[in-house]
Amino acid sequence: MHPRSEYISTAHLVPDPNAVRLRKPPWIRVKAPTSEGYRRTKDLVQALDLRTVCEEAACPNIGECWSQGHATMMVLGDICTRKCAFCNVATGRPQAVDPGEPQRLADAVAALGLTHVVITSVDRDDLADGGARHFAACIKALRATCPGVTVEVLTPDFQRKAGAVEMIAEAAPDVFNHNLETVPRLYRTVRRAADYAHSLNLFPRVRALNSRIFTKSGLMVGLGETNREVLTVMDDMRAHDIDFLTIGQYLQPTLGHHPVERFVSPDEFAELEAAARDRGFLLVSASPLTRSSYHADKDFRRLQAARRARTHAPGQSGEVDRSHGQPSRANV
Repeated sequence: MHPRSEYISTAHLVPDPNAVRLRKPPWIRVKAPTSEGYRRTKDLVQALDLRTVCEEAACPNIGECWSQGHATMMVLGDICTRKCAFCNVATGRPQAVDPGEPQRLADAVAALGLTHVVITSVDRDDLADGGARHFAACIKALRATCPGVTVEVLTPDFQRKAGAVEMIAEAAPDVFNHNLETVPRLYRTVRRAADYAHSLNLFPRVRALNSRIFTKSGLMVGLGETNREVLTVMDDMRAHDIDFLTIGQYLQPTLGHHPVERFVSPDEFAELEAAARDRGFLLVSASPLTRSSYHADKDFRRLQAARRARTHAPGQSGEVDRSHGQPSRANV
């Protein structure tokens, strides 16, 4: 198995002795994975020395997804250079990039028989390109080994990494995903090293370089945001060429992470989904257990169908209408 970094930081994970951990409501609880499909996926991932965000981020949907042979591959190691208050991935000093990883990834996708694959990574602020070249190598290996497979990338923000976004767009994934995660007001406590405006501006940059790439972003709720703030972020997303929005419940990985301020009910998620659809997203997925890559294969087919329907709708000139929404003052 792959060795971890020599240095892991936990200084930012200090439990608040006065914090009260909310009890999970019934709609959040999931069964422990036990299926044969789950074990097969787990064995294959281990045999090919790969990492998945499903494991590293303690995703609640791992049993369902792995039982169907679906896993979100995490490249560039399992040590992140950032200390986001919501994330379960370890922080520390990453190891060197593994040049053999792209082909092992492609071999795993072929063995699983996937038609759509999601690739994500830790943040690699230590690399000159932020890991963009490695993402491109993974896409290239997938295209060569698994003809016909569609590729979705969930990337870091590539802050201060000149040329990184261009490398991703040139590699031509089918979907470019970068999660905004939360509302601008909470960035200093939840997503400390990130910048809301910078993250938003990745999407029109990708679109300008390759207009065929679908764009996607996700939000967590239950971190202390207001519904009005979420609606404002939706408007910002539409003003920045985002096609697909996912919204899910934040779950606190440990007592040292940001607390869950509240559990959002399924009815409230339905209201958020309706508000997002009214704003003109091509696709919206909003539920307590929604995660960025949850049902990504089915959602990609729905994205394609939604684009075709909108492109051929009366009054459309062939381009998807992305004019809805005005940017908030936070990103002007």
